[in-house]
Amino acid sequence: MHFGSSKVAIAVAVAIAAGSILLVSACSSSQSASVSARAEKDRKPAPNFTLKDANGQSVSLADYKGKVVLLNFWATWCGPCALEIPWFEEFEQQYKSRGFAVLGVSMDEDGWSAVKPYITEHKINYRVLLGDDSVSQLYGGLDALPTTFIIDRAGNIAYPPHIGLIGKNEYLTEIQNLLGIEHTNAGLRHLRPPAAALFLRPAE
Repeated sequence: MHFGSSKVAIAVAVAIAAGSILLVSACSSSQSASVSARAEKDRKPAPNFTLKDANGQSVSLADYKGKVVLLNFWATWCGPCALEIPWFEEFEQQYKSRGFAVLGVSMDEDGWSAVKPYITEHKINYRVLLGDDSVSQLYGGLDALPTTFIIDRAGNIAYPPHIGLIGKNEYLTEIQNLLGIEHTNAGLRHLRPPAAALFLRPAE
């Protein structure tokens, strides 16, 4: 884009900065909402779906009933998504034996040609599935990435969805609460989200 004058350029920069502030505010409200879980009677079932993993195997969300699940919708082109992945790998490693699982659903339009090399490069240790428009609609349209749901052992969504990047410790608190583990962030760095808190999905 070319601007007619330096004043226009400055005005645009200010507008972008203001937008970033609003974006961070929106993510902050998500963080405060995550402090306490929804009452069990108020929790709604996470919509079930069946998608293929990198090995071509069909996987249903219902297969994970009985576990606490972090369901993360992401894409290889999404910067904030890349920041979360090491956290999720750490959670998977630390809590898998306690009945916890991370399930990543890639929304990449380029499909496995983009996702498989990414899984290998980043040594992702949890299951990754390839999403589609039908699963997107089940979860509200997924207009922004990352979007993450924390699901309890009964298969219900336990917390308001996290749209955009939140602090690592917010995830940790929610996971430990549902696993019945005393909250601790020992050995886990407490990270706050940067200004670029989410990416909008490309227009169809």
